Amino acid sequence: MAKPWSTSHIGFLASEFTDLRISGAVKEELVKLMLAELDKLVPSMEDETLSKDPERKTLDDPQRTRLNYNRTRELMIERISKLDSVGSAAVQKGVEHLETFLSNTVRAASEAAAVDRTGTIKPRHLEKVMRLQGHGVDIAAAVDAKQQIEEDDPLGEAMSSGGQNVLTPTSLRRMAREFAGMPVTDAALHELLELHYDVVDQTEAGIRESIILGNSADAFIQRLSEMKSLMMLGWMKRMLKRSAEYAKERGYKRIDIEQVVQLDPFQI
Repeated sequence: MAKPWSTSHIGFLASEFTDLRISGAVKEELVKLMLAELDKLVPSMEDETLSKDPERKTLDDPQRTRLNYNRTRELMIERISKLDSVGSAAVQKGVEHLETFLSNTVRAASEAAAVDRTGTIKPRHLEKVMRLQGHGVDIAAAVDAKQQIEEDDPLGEAMSSGGQNVLTPTSLRRMAREFAGMPVTDAALHELLELHYDVVDQTEAGIRESIILGNSADAFIQRLSEMKSLMMLGWMKRMLKRSAEYAKERGYKRIDIEQVVQLDPFQI
């Protein structure tokens, strides 16, 4: 039988993830836990490998195609100047780094192609991505931000009730009481709801234009900051507070649509 990892080795690896001391008993338990995890992982990978390729004789990663290990190692050896060889851990790190770089670059180039409404990634799309990277823009953050905007309703999720990821008048009414300190009419609630999605749509479009087209790194940072404000409820809090101020100035006891429409939602 193969010999399990030593507790000292697992303890050394585990110490990378905490600043606390790890007791000997915990190290022993971690070894057992990792072996139990391997008991689940290997049979699952084995079944998936054979499902993908019934004739295969070697366990594979059925979830993805990996960068060639040996070729990467040879290329890394060519590039070292102060050491004699390249260890397996270094090759694994190199493979992971390069795969991440490839993924981020292709995803960003795909977005650039989508802006041009073309089904093919062309040199000009890759050039835009390279120009962004030259300006210091984090390509991965840009693409992830856009995907998060598409996949989530951050404000709605934060304020949703009953597990439903929907921004509703009910959730906005709770926000009005908390942030504005006064009730709000149904008409004003619906106006705020529509304005919220208008601002999200415009901000998302601005991120796509500023980042993927590669015209301005500063514009991207500004747009990302605006989206962060939407996600953290900052925009809605400011809208409610300013609307409440207008209402109080006029002696009203609640926020109505009259106060909401006086605000410029894109300048809040």
